[in-house]
Amino acid sequence: MKRAVLVVSFGTSYHETRRKTIEPCENKIKESFEGYDFYRAFTSNMIINKLRKRDNIIIDNPIQALDRLYNEGYEEVVVQSLHIICGEEYNKLKDTVESYKDKFDRISLGRPLLTYINDYRETVLAVKQEIDKMEIDEAIVFMGHGTEHESHSAYPAIECMFRDYGMNAFVGTVEGYPEIEQVIKNLKEKDIKIVDLMPFMLVAGDHAINDMASDEEDSWKTILENEGFEVKVHLKGLGENPYIQDKFANHALDCIRDLQEVSS
Repeated sequence: MKRAVLVVSFGTSYHETRRKTIEPCENKIKESFEGYDFYRAFTSNMIINKLRKRDNIIIDNPIQALDRLYNEGYEEVVVQSLHIICGEEYNKLKDTVESYKDKFDRISLGRPLLTYINDYRETVLAVKQEIDKMEIDEAIVFMGHGTEHESHSAYPAIECMFRDYGMNAFVGTVEGYPEIEQVIKNLKEKDIKIVDLMPFMLVAGDHAINDMASDEEDSWKTILENEGFEVKVHLKGLGENPYIQDKFANHALDCIRDLQEVSS
């Protein structure tokens, strides 16, 4: 039986962060799937087009990748998402995978980082391992992407769990709720003076570099500094965390167990 594992992320046009985040996650999954051929896809057509025009790098979107696997005669396909939440991008991927059920003997889709309650717990513990000891008036502010999708509740939920595990952490989003204004209000209520600013995204790409960490007047760094906070910037995507890499690999391995149960 020809078998393949297809790892799907939103993607990034920043080569350095791709090498530090997406590729290590892909490699962990690849190492876990002996006997499977490896393939990659991005869900962002804008990034795919930019890489093709700027760098002559060709990356498939999920439909192109699945068509390729079908035409090359693969019978079993494990698709693993590297998305953070069960949002719009993941649900589009889910619909795409569902539409290919009749083309393969077996196909399964691995869940994003935050799906079940235990996923939240494991993610919090993974992030906590990477955080240095902080001062009493210091807090972490995570920048999430945000969404209009109903899965937006993932962000306040993970913030709540960070607190439950003893981390003085606040989660805001670029395109959703909570926004930076709510985060600042909460920081001031807690009398925080020092802010460690970090992306709560797979990669430290465009949002992290420009919207979070730049010296532009509307960046989170500038806004927080103008509000009187001392800001420390940490440009490190979640995909750099080895525990997060392992977590995605385990989600992919769960697909194998699901496929075995279906066939038995």
